[in-house]
Amino acid sequence: MEQAGEGVSTNNEERLMNRLSDYSVGNRFSKVNHRLGILDRLFTEIRYNFLLIRKFWGVKEGVMIVLFVAGFFLGTWDFGIGEISTGGDYNRWGILGGEDSGFLHMKDLALILSLLSVICWLAFVVMLWNSYPIMRENMVYLLIGMGFIQFGHIRSHADNPSFPWDSGISGWIWVVVSNLVMLFLSIFVVRRAVVETRDIHVQRKHSHPDPRVIDRAWKDHSLQSWSLGIAVWIIVLNISFWSSAHSIAPSPGDLDFSYSLVFLHLISGIIATFLLLVIVWFPEFMLGSTEARIQTSRAREVSGEVFEPEKAEQGKCPVCNQKTTAIQETNGEIIIPCNSDDCSGKGVPGTECEQCEEGIPSRIICSNCGSNTPVGSHFGRVEAW
Repeated sequence: MEQAGEGVSTNNEERLMNRLSDYSVGNRFSKVNHRLGILDRLFTEIRYNFLLIRKFWGVKEGVMIVLFVAGFFLGTWDFGIGEISTGGDYNRWGILGGEDSGFLHMKDLALILSLLSVICWLAFVVMLWNSYPIMRENMVYLLIGMGFIQFGHIRSHADNPSFPWDSGISGWIWVVVSNLVMLFLSIFVVRRAVVETRDIHVQRKHSHPDPRVIDRAWKDHSLQSWSLGIAVWIIVLNISFWSSAHSIAPSPGDLDFSYSLVFLHLISGIIATFLLLVIVWFPEFMLGSTEARIQTSRAREVSGEVFEPEKAEQGKCPVCNQKTTAIQETNGEIIIPCNSDDCSGKGVPGTECEQCEEGIPSRIICSNCGSNTPVGSHFGRVEAW
């Protein structure tokens, strides 16, 4: 795709750019120091991903957003009922505890809102499951990690309602362990599975003799901003779960209900769930129906889905089909030996030898039939005359 010319509006330029490699990289940070150029590329990728969201998200994603926002408000905000702000009856607790169940002794309106919140969350998870089939297994890992973090903050506040203030090692250990579990599931399981599946996808679906085409495919399938999104998601998730547990941790007699903490929980929770939606959606959007499932290489070996990368191809004479000294690497680059006497170097045709710095020829003389042909004609489908 050609770059948009000068004088074209930004909106028109964004509509034309459908690939990340077409998206212009800024120089805000590289002006300060050339080593900060990675930040320019990262922010460019983030801008591009938001462009993709605006362009490709539709009613389905809108419904999921409405569901989790409604789930937060219905399950968190007090709506003047007083069930949450007063602390409830701390002598009754549990959901399936029979007549003494705290859940069943809630005020009727609060119980209705709680059930509606549960329905919203179940509907959101079901839609997430059905909408992105190749990410189902990884979505489960992310939800399990969320459960661990929430349990860690609840357990820490059970020991000390003012956590993290006046907390010892015993209070921090629950949060640290739960976050370690989340890091393992999100980074070493989910991210690794997505990255390795992306690598196989590019090598298998975007193989091309021209290395520039392959390099562009790698740029288009970059996962830097997606990986950053996982890190930000974990941080915001901790803020949300801490603020929710901290707002109701004191006993009813000591509870000084803070609506600012509840608001922090709402905002951070909505942002975290939005990031979860992006984390699950983006690999599905990138790989689509070209992959049956997203797995690590080790998981593919166990299931028998081993991908054998392409091997280097040896050239063949287009006249007699005899093998020649030209080699085409897996990245599409052609290498031939140097013609100089007493030199064992090699290089790309048209460049200098890596040892003697003599020019590498762009034609090869076949040792079998003596034909002098271009190097490029020694690869591809060759039939003997």
